[in-house]
Amino acid sequence: MDAVISGLSAGFAVALQPFNLSLVLIGCFAGTLIGALPGIGPINGVAILLPIAYGLGLPPESALILLAGIYYGAEYGGRISSILLNVPGDAGAVMTTLDGNPLAKRGEAGRALSLSAVASFFGGTFAVVLMSLSGPALASYAVTFSPSDYVALMVFAFASLASLVGSNSVKTLLAAVMGLMLASIGIDANTGVARYTFGIPDILAGIDFLVVVIGLFGMAELLHLVEQQVTGKLKPLALDKSFVSMKDLAFTKWTILRGSVIGFFIGILPGTGASVASAVAYGTEKRVAPNSENFGKGDLRGLAAPESANNAAAGGAMVPMLTLGIPGSGTTAILLGALLLFNVTPGPLMFEQRPEIAWGLIASMYIGNVALLVINLPLVGLFARLLTIPQQYLTPLIAVLAFIGVYSVVSNPHDLYMITLLGVFGWILRKLDFSLAPVILGFVLGGLFEDNLRRALSISGGDWSILVNSGNAIMLYVLAAVVVVVPIWLGRRKKKVVEA
Repeated sequence: MDAVISGLSAGFAVALQPFNLSLVLIGCFAGTLIGALPGIGPINGVAILLPIAYGLGLPPESALILLAGIYYGAEYGGRISSILLNVPGDAGAVMTTLDGNPLAKRGEAGRALSLSAVASFFGGTFAVVLMSLSGPALASYAVTFSPSDYVALMVFAFASLASLVGSNSVKTLLAAVMGLMLASIGIDANTGVARYTFGIPDILAGIDFLVVVIGLFGMAELLHLVEQQVTGKLKPLALDKSFVSMKDLAFTKWTILRGSVIGFFIGILPGTGASVASAVAYGTEKRVAPNSENFGKGDLRGLAAPESANNAAAGGAMVPMLTLGIPGSGTTAILLGALLLFNVTPGPLMFEQRPEIAWGLIASMYIGNVALLVINLPLVGLFARLLTIPQQYLTPLIAVLAFIGVYSVVSNPHDLYMITLLGVFGWILRKLDFSLAPVILGFVLGGLFEDNLRRALSISGGDWSILVNSGNAIMLYVLAAVVVVVPIWLGRRKKKVVEA
């Protein structure tokens, strides 16, 4: 504990220097703006600004503090478009749309945005505190996760999908299968066989996540608005002046705590990321919360759970990067590259050899979480006023943001056709009362599931028993069975009680 206190003291001495403090604030503000653009997300935001940070000739600790500020600023900014426009800024914000956008549509955007800020602050701070106290020990446990354990984790996440969203579990599973099929498009890395490419060279490398999420959410929402406008059903949204209250925070306090715990421990597992954390947190909350029938209709708990989880996961992903030199997510992989760019080798020795960078970065995360709250809460009203833009102007605005977001990242005209095609597909699914979130989660989890299953079978020489030869895997399979079977058993028990 003495070492932690001493390290944090040294870290705050670095982070609170006026220049570094200003970089934290600039990073958080710029990250919020970058994250608010649909499709850009933290990974692309950090990647775009890394050369600028390097080109400015900043000291390594200052550059890392700036990039980290952009990282968690963008994590929060992505929720703005999710809540207001129903267009998630990144994979971790998909679950936020489920209850965040219904809140905005009923005139409570300010309440949703401010609750999101508070939940994000708590989740992020919770992760930094745990990282400070026990980061190295937790990272050592995380790297014991084998590919077969990751397969079990994906099975658990898929099991959570069954009653995750929507009133029809069959449609939810069908939507997840569609996501899995989309994830399998492209050349098989092991066999070289082209899967579902139909001779189109632009999809031989698969479909980018950004194209899928912008197409299914952004363009589908645009077509939905156009349809309502044509049919005369489009109604102006009420001017929103709502704000989160102490009653709301008391109502969601345990939800935020559960989401933070889930998010952090999933976040420290390399390669999982905020999308898995937010999906598991949302599914868990829906199962344990009383009166969960309001989930998907603007329930505050359905917003607080994924928001606290994905920010805790973002902090958790920093643990293996700083302590072991293993990136926990795509964004931390870029931050790892930034460390190497500055000739800093991350790992256990970094805390001894370069404490000003390791502890300075951790201390800046404490400051950054507070800065995000201070910066964003006063701006909630300004963000919410976006909904007062007349719908006939909002529709082309969504289209412009979607096309700019995709083209600025992938730079391939073919993908602009793809998001249009996927938008029509998403609009049809909405007309058929399918939830789009399971499609996205199936797409994200499908790639992770396939990669880890292949690795596990390669290690065992094709022996499938490797999937159940560890305690971690068995525990996760048991949990997966529990989340599927228990609700069915409880439903039948309740039915018998009613009939009696």
